[in-house]
Amino acid sequence: MSKTKQAVRKTGAKDHHRVRDRKLYNSITDVAGIEVGHCTDVEHLTGTTVILARNGAVAGVDVRGSAPGTRETDLLNPINLVEKINAVVLTGGSAYGLAAADGVMNYLEKQGIGFQVSNGSVVPIVPAAALYDLGRGGTDFTVRPDASFGFTACVQAMTGHVEEGNVGAGTGALTGMLIGNELKGGIGTASTNLGNGIIVGALVAVNSGGSPINAETGEFYAAFLETDNEFGGLTTSIRLPSRLVKGPTRPHDPNNTTLAVVATNIELTKTQATKVAQMAHDGIARAIRPAHTMFDGDTIFALGTGKKGVATMETRGLWGDQAAKLNAIGSAAADTLSRAIVHAMITARSIAGMQSYCDLYHR
Repeated sequence: MSKTKQAVRKTGAKDHHRVRDRKLYNSITDVAGIEVGHCTDVEHLTGTTVILARNGAVAGVDVRGSAPGTRETDLLNPINLVEKINAVVLTGGSAYGLAAADGVMNYLEKQGIGFQVSNGSVVPIVPAAALYDLGRGGTDFTVRPDASFGFTACVQAMTGHVEEGNVGAGTGALTGMLIGNELKGGIGTASTNLGNGIIVGALVAVNSGGSPINAETGEFYAAFLETDNEFGGLTTSIRLPSRLVKGPTRPHDPNNTTLAVVATNIELTKTQATKVAQMAHDGIARAIRPAHTMFDGDTIFALGTGKKGVATMETRGLWGDQAAKLNAIGSAAADTLSRAIVHAMITARSIAGMQSYCDLYHR
């Protein structure tokens, strides 16, 4: 691995102590049982992010974009055999980058984590999705994430604080190309505390054809969902040049995609997890315009770690308490994902000619 493949997620003993006390980080890792790790190649503007569930998580998936690059998503259909997954991989490199999942499987196999088969062997269940960042910033098209990226991201995976912005699958991410409003994208995360210890979290890699920004005002479409001043009270001081509001000036390449994982510590069935993933897509639609286009491979995975029973939720509904509880989880997942998208944009930094939101609007 080259020196530029930087493992960017490190946590010290102090962080581990605070995690034991269940301090909330406004991160997907606030969901008990979830860890996140990145492998970042700054030189080639690509990388891989791994969401680990070492004890397994029931999972669902929903694909809304028309140009997806995925692996093991069919297995998540509720009619299929395996009930739990062990990790989710979000990666750059387009379909080539799906090779990063091999490294995750290798890591988990060494830990004895996976679906039990004959002779005590395991097959780790690792769904994956890729975004297109090949050749960004003039980099070599032939350099993309491989198995070593996935393995390194697993080694770095931890609870607690999650690095955001130009890391992992968000390293070379770019937004707004479909409408000629290009800004640096990246990794973002957020969480929602529903009370009684029930947490919903989201992590997203924003590389969308549409834009999270209203080009005429500089405002985030999802700004209204901010909680506890989490966006830092940003106010627009610079407006986009008018030339960027008029639309693209060159043919559009199909090199987009927003990838996300939403998670909760509530026990879910595969069918319920699939519904949560479906509902969570509203979070992309609220935060990015346009979304789910022909040039995006928008994909959302939903995980339930089962640390708390669904009965823990106090939600009641006229048409059934179980349905009402699922509605609450799915709705929170959508809003949390929208907030994570904003976090990705405000933590991204300008690189290789890709200008960040903060540099353009707040320099």
